[in-house]
Amino acid sequence: MSPEETTHLIKDLAQEIGFDRCGIARAGPIGRGDYLRGWLAAGRAGSMAYLHRYLEQRIDPRQLLDGAQSVIVVALIYHQPAPEVPTDPASSGRGRVAMYAWGDDYHRIVKDRLLTLADRLRERLPQPFHARACVDTAPLLEREVAAAAGIGWIGKNTVLLNRELGSYFFLGALLTTLDLPPDRPVDDYCGTCARCLEACPTSAFPAPYQMDASRCISYFTIEHRGEIPAEFHKAMGDWIFGCDACQEVCPYNRRAPYTREARFAVRPPGPRPDLREILQWTEDDYRSNLRGSAIKRARLDMLHRNVAIALQNTNRDETPV
Repeated sequence: MSPEETTHLIKDLAQEIGFDRCGIARAGPIGRGDYLRGWLAAGRAGSMAYLHRYLEQRIDPRQLLDGAQSVIVVALIYHQPAPEVPTDPASSGRGRVAMYAWGDDYHRIVKDRLLTLADRLRERLPQPFHARACVDTAPLLEREVAAAAGIGWIGKNTVLLNRELGSYFFLGALLTTLDLPPDRPVDDYCGTCARCLEACPTSAFPAPYQMDASRCISYFTIEHRGEIPAEFHKAMGDWIFGCDACQEVCPYNRRAPYTREARFAVRPPGPRPDLREILQWTEDDYRSNLRGSAIKRARLDMLHRNVAIALQNTNRDETPV
């Protein structure tokens, strides 16, 4: 089987398995390695010290798998309509959760499909090969390789965009020793639009295509372990886990298709959880309510911190205890 035929097989199998897009990139240094170094040196990673580790692996994916020649990149949509939320006065104390965490944790779902893709390839290809599945758990910059693989372009809000899919999709990658012809990167279709930059409540974009994570609501509510600076409290609004502000205004998300994955359907605590209820959670409550949820990325003390800020913002007359 020729490399071109192998590529067609890979994309057919990826579609059969349920991925919404599949592209191929060469395994090699990313195009913005110098930008990443400068970004880290400028302190824009905030307290995410782990991003400073394994820097060379992040810049060159070949260091993550001996003999790696190609990266198979996949996209899986999680976009879905928001369920109705009660509008009675008792519902005023509700927070907001980023859409990617409404359903089951995507890490296992995407990785299982990637492993299935590798297994089916081994059944169909005569030549042996090695592969490594990556879904946010390895020092691989998925957006960079996805852009190189033609899945989309990195937009002004630094999120990967696709003209048909929008931006509400997960990325996964399968590093492989297979030598495959790469796809071509797509053009940037952001144009003169700057809605995402203007929508950011905390001004986390110092310039188009640049993100200062140390000012981002997603960073504060998910990654930052300490106290959140008071200057950002009001701007955080009712977000308690993540933030979709820059994606909500993107024109490419207006008609983006909805997910076909049942496991991404809304599950408790849902998009608009009751803040006072979460504030009363014990460790046992936390574990039972968030079993299998991506929200467990934030520890209970972090959730309580986020909820206290959201309660102050949703009811300025109330100071949570």
